[in-house]
Amino acid sequence: MLYLIGIGLNEKGISLEGLEAIKSCKKIYLENYTVDLPYDKEKLEQQFGKKIISADRNFIEDMKDLINEAKKQDIALLVYGSPLTATTHISLIQEAKKQKVKYKIIYSGSILDGVAECGLQLYKFGKITSIPNFDADSFIEVVEENQKINAHSLILIDIGLGFQDALERLENVINKNKVKTDKIIVCSMLGTKDSKIYYNNISKLKNLKLEIKSPFCFIIPAKLHFLEEEFLNLINK
Repeated sequence: MLYLIGIGLNEKGISLEGLEAIKSCKKIYLENYTVDLPYDKEKLEQQFGKKIISADRNFIEDMKDLINEAKKQDIALLVYGSPLTATTHISLIQEAKKQKVKYKIIYSGSILDGVAECGLQLYKFGKITSIPNFDADSFIEVVEENQKINAHSLILIDIGLGFQDALERLENVINKNKVKTDKIIVCSMLGTKDSKIYYNNISKLKNLKLEIKSPFCFIIPAKLHFLEEEFLNLINK
């Protein structure tokens, strides 16, 4: 059996169902390449009372070893947030189906839930995009598409890209493509005790020299409902 388990936004975010599944597993892997975890792997090991093996992109995307192990015994793959937000994990389930390996998906809270804390209405978000940790600005095309339908844009940040660098790249690409934007939202470590949300224009955010911890994301709001605007204006008070 292959368990694909979301561990939520903090070290205590895993569900009771997830904890029960882990008890039966002979091996537990932790996917470590899609996001900077806001806590140490050791904390999870203490909580579960079991050793956890870090799994990199090559191991997960190759799939062969993971699927073969799941044919013989219960295996768990732990994923930060919710387990199926990354396409690699969908492909893993697809391969399990092809190999006739039993699997179970156990969900938990994710960044897609957490961003509601900034006061924006979730059904007004458009396509999600991300700033990669290499030089590319195609993410702004998604923002432009969202703006055409008056939808908010959630911009995730690739692992290894620091806040100041990501903010500067966002500013440069916005200016280069003449994208209309006023204030943006910065969310950091949502769901943890160190959660932070900021709402301001990019130049002021740069001048504040914020020490933003990973994982963090940007949101470019579309036209705001008056309730959304009221909530956002409270953030800086």
